[in-house]
Amino acid sequence: MITFNQLNLNTKILRAIEEMGFEQPTPIQEQAIPIALEGKDLIGQAQTGTGKTAAFSIPFLEKITPEPVIQVLVLTPTRELCIQVAEEVGKIGKYKGVKALPIYGGQDINRQIRALKAKPQVIIATPGRLIDHMNRRTIRLDQLKVVVLDEADEMLNMGFLEDIEKILSSCNPIRQTLMFSATIKPEIEKIANTFMQDPVLVKIKTPELTVPVIEQHYYEVPEKDKLDALCRLLDVQNPDLALIFGRTKRRVDELSDALQKRGYLAEGIHGDLSQRQRNLVMAKFRSAQIEILVATDVAARGLDISGVTHVYNFDIPLDVDSYVHRIGRTGRAGQPGLAITFVEPREFGQLRNIERTIKRRLKRQNLPTLADVQREKRKMAASKVAQVIEEGKYSDYKYAAEELMNEYDSITIIAAALKLIGGEMEEIQDDIVLTEEKPVFVKPKDFLQNKTKGKNREKNRGKKTSFQKSGRKPAGKK
Repeated sequence: MITFNQLNLNTKILRAIEEMGFEQPTPIQEQAIPIALEGKDLIGQAQTGTGKTAAFSIPFLEKITPEPVIQVLVLTPTRELCIQVAEEVGKIGKYKGVKALPIYGGQDINRQIRALKAKPQVIIATPGRLIDHMNRRTIRLDQLKVVVLDEADEMLNMGFLEDIEKILSSCNPIRQTLMFSATIKPEIEKIANTFMQDPVLVKIKTPELTVPVIEQHYYEVPEKDKLDALCRLLDVQNPDLALIFGRTKRRVDELSDALQKRGYLAEGIHGDLSQRQRNLVMAKFRSAQIEILVATDVAARGLDISGVTHVYNFDIPLDVDSYVHRIGRTGRAGQPGLAITFVEPREFGQLRNIERTIKRRLKRQNLPTLADVQREKRKMAASKVAQVIEEGKYSDYKYAAEELMNEYDSITIIAAALKLIGGEMEEIQDDIVLTEEKPVFVKPKDFLQNKTKGKNREKNRGKKTSFQKSGRKPAGKK
């Protein structure tokens, strides 16, 4: 493993990287940065959470000059990722005095126009809002040096292909293009062949599409029992920070409300919330004011949240890419994580589809019983009491304890206190009913389509593409 010093970077960038706590480049950074510094077009394929933002931002920050024109454009699929990339670019480029501006929908466009008058050198944008600015002529792309497509597969999944083609067609043709994606689809190849010059493919090879440190389990749960099943798991597993995925905005609203009614610190996030509301919810989650975030796929795309210990797929995702992106929210930076998927009895075809694609079997588990939940609550109650004793924060209660000791023995008093803290678990009886979601069926025609795609790939396998595999050795190695 090499160090950032061996990549021959500007001292101002090295200083910023050191302050951010980066010690050694990740595999995608180690391979992509030297190639990008040479000015070559590049396609980086790596899992989410592997340091892709620094892999593309360090090279273009090396090339930026003080000239007050837009020199770099980064396209992102969502406003959350847009903001996060802008923050990281600002941190890495702060000693070079680089101005980076996020441009996204949901924010007052006049405010963005005023910010553009400060002449930022880097624009990080979502495709729709960028085109709005291009039509207003408030953003010009004719002097760009570098264009980056971040999470390219997600932008295509969200229907941005035409927007991307329009944007790239309007950019300075003499430029460097960097594209980063978790998967390489035919549409990605089309963009590469049309808008990139002999791109080098840097692929971080892993035996599985999903991160190995993430434990992946599934539970067979009928639709009507999902809420109770989730509550049992939350009580037994006691996650520090949990991310729960629902398939629809209605599901997210109903589920977050149900969890709140049952006493959990939970809130929901989806595309219908205003940007201000989304920012508030995310701030609470990052600061652990809430322990559970319920989200749709669209709202959670691009979220970079540290400390998520558990991901729950309350609804099985519609496609494998969504599954990979969902569970990639945990197991970040080499930390262990647990991903759990609820499978309705009619959805086993989709489960097998996911397993075939990620080349990994999910472990079937049995739901905890009420006795399991109660046992865990008792352990937690005892742990809380022990913590109070260790911290010495009980002097105000000594007199009350002495009074009780005059009437009862110590074991009885402690047992009663633990019961009070832990609560007695009973079958949950409430009037909460979630609107049922239709199960995900894998129809026979889906398999036929996959076979057809496979035949087309076989046909095209011999055809020449503009991809080059990176044959270079990482900087610093011989």
